[in-house]
Amino acid sequence: MQRRCTRLGSTAAALAVTALLAGGCRNGNGSASGDKPQTIAQPVIEGVDVAPDTDRVDLDLPTFSDPTNVTNPLFPVSKQKSVLLLGHVDGKPFRTEVTLLPETRIIEWQGRRVETLVSQYVAYLDGRIEEVAYDYYAQDDAGAVWYFGEDVVDFRGGVIYTSQGTWTAGKDGPAAMIMSAHPQVGDVWRTENIPGLAFEEITVKAVDQTLDGPLGPVEGGLVVEELHADNTTEDKTFAPGYGEFLTTAGGDVEALALAVPTDALSGPAPTELVTLERGVRSVFDAAGIGDWQAAQATVRRMAAGWKTAGVELPDRLGPQLNEALGAVAAGVGGRNAHQTREAAIDVARWSLDLQLRHRPVAAIDLARFDLWAAQLLVDAAAGDAPAVNGDAFTLDYIRDRIQHTLKDADRTRVNTELDELATAVADEDLAAATDAARRLRMTVAELS
Repeated sequence: MQRRCTRLGSTAAALAVTALLAGGCRNGNGSASGDKPQTIAQPVIEGVDVAPDTDRVDLDLPTFSDPTNVTNPLFPVSKQKSVLLLGHVDGKPFRTEVTLLPETRIIEWQGRRVETLVSQYVAYLDGRIEEVAYDYYAQDDAGAVWYFGEDVVDFRGGVIYTSQGTWTAGKDGPAAMIMSAHPQVGDVWRTENIPGLAFEEITVKAVDQTLDGPLGPVEGGLVVEELHADNTTEDKTFAPGYGEFLTTAGGDVEALALAVPTDALSGPAPTELVTLERGVRSVFDAAGIGDWQAAQATVRRMAAGWKTAGVELPDRLGPQLNEALGAVAAGVGGRNAHQTREAAIDVARWSLDLQLRHRPVAAIDLARFDLWAAQLLVDAAAGDAPAVNGDAFTLDYIRDRIQHTLKDADRTRVNTELDELATAVADEDLAAATDAARRLRMTVAELS
């Protein structure tokens, strides 16, 4: 979900659990029996203009026989390995990476043990870690997908400042429907349903819409309005094969840029993309030692090669890549090491995003891991301790996405080096952090 619009502040005081009701009206959530379904006890919501229960499709207690096999096309979490969303929040660039992790989690709710998928959500605001969440999902027997909670942390200045919004079904309140099996105009469900902690209510506005996708039109789109605890609303769209597709609220935008396997292509990554990534890595190294002649020569070769490249660029990725390439050239031209290295990392990151269509997700995440170690070197050289701290956190979270692909000895090595880095960062020893990051990059190079 678009996290920045779901956190509850002082307005949450208007929500109180004053009673529990057990009434239900519509069977749209997955009760498998032909008998009258058991209903989910509902908290009473005060101070929010919620829809009447007669419109809701999430009141009947669902059953879960095969909960991790998600077939719902509008929320295909078990099929999607990696999703990239881009946009802006508060006028700053906003980037979200969503990754399905290999493990599952058992959550007890309504006297049942339900196996849930674990999806990692990492958001960056203006290039820095902003929020991380581990979300838990399961599909019921009728095809609706349910949200069983999230473990969430928000960052400021490279440090964790709150975990508000963390909740678990059964412990803090009921599980919530995240996507109906067969949405119809006028249907209502609550995607979070814990007053004072996490609350959102969806109303379906349109179905079977044609959406402007990252690589062309996408049929079968769903348009909804999402109500928040402070009575504000935002529009969201969902698309088959993609899930959450576009969020707009108060001028902020989060839009899907790429998803695999939906946008995956067979065959190796285009040579031009690989060459571009390797080129900017060379520029990064040359700028670090002040070899501007080598950096300039590499930039010229990159510019000439990219100008003639015929790589298909999704609408939400092409402009960013070209802008970053211009920033590299400007940094080299001005012999500005910091600008050059920052821009080189950006170009490499956009190139990796595009290579995601061709290469295994874990391989891309390993390369992203290396880029964040490189970012830590840049921030340490600038004496920016808060940024270094955030970089170390980011490395920890990306580690969760790659460690299952490593051999035991390699995993131990990476974890040991991350621990050494964490110790240096905690001690605010930027020199030691720099050495640890360099060792980590050497290890990644060997693993690659």
